[in-house]
Amino acid sequence: MMQINVNGENKECPAGSSVSKLLESLDIDNRYIAVELNHKIVPRTQFSEKLLQENDNLEIVTFVGGG
Repeated sequence: MMQINVNGENKECPAGSSVSKLLESLDIDNRYIAVELNHKIVPRTQFSEKLLQENDNLEIVTFVGGG
């Protein structure tokens, strides 16, 4: 297990987890979000290949529609 920071909260996740696996474990639908990893936007096409490292910082932003 490794420690990462997600939206300001410390979380544990298995070593070698991808952004996609993390989102799945957090039950987050990746269709309506943006992910910033260590101050860089991760393109949705790279969620499954972008591996997380110990002490990474992620910001997950959900898009909300309305009028």
